[in-house]
Amino acid sequence: MKQLITLTVFLLTFTAFAQKPCEYSANVTDSIGSYKITNEYLVNEKNFGGTFNYVFFALAQTDGVPTLNVQMIQKSKDFIKANCFDKNSRIFLQLQNGKIVSLMHINQENCGTLIQGADKGYNNRVNTGVFMFMKDNFEELKKSPVTMLRIKYLTDIEDYIMKSELTSEMNGKVYHPDTYFMENIRCVE
Repeated sequence: MKQLITLTVFLLTFTAFAQKPCEYSANVTDSIGSYKITNEYLVNEKNFGGTFNYVFFALAQTDGVPTLNVQMIQKSKDFIKANCFDKNSRIFLQLQNGKIVSLMHINQENCGTLIQGADKGYNNRVNTGVFMFMKDNFEELKKSPVTMLRIKYLTDIEDYIMKSELTSEMNGKVYHPDTYFMENIRCVE
């Protein structure tokens, strides 16, 4: 009987700590090289006064080099200012253990695209940036949840609180932004 209980506890513990498989939106290897990118994941959502802001993360690996793809989507009836990424743009991730992880933007200026919405007069701005991990702090993201995200643009800085649980008003799904790296960084190692 003791062996049965021990086996049951072991199996329950094993399944509780088992990692979910990595899901990729693209996973290609050809004569040029290899590229894989995880599905986009909502890490922040702000809806206030008819303005909607969404921040999505996706981890990518190009020929063995891991990067973080950040996509910002803004929707408003008012004018949406452009926040540009340039070679000096950075992402700072403050971890729960007190450490700060910095990511550098690739040397490609991008101010996003303004799209006139057909639905009820909304304007939409989509901006995407690719950020590289620094070798010395890559491991820290596996160990501790993220409490705050800071994005340094060309002319502005924005801070986002990383929630432990986020129920999206957009699609009703539940996300866990604070543990995003802990759960997914292994997919691009």
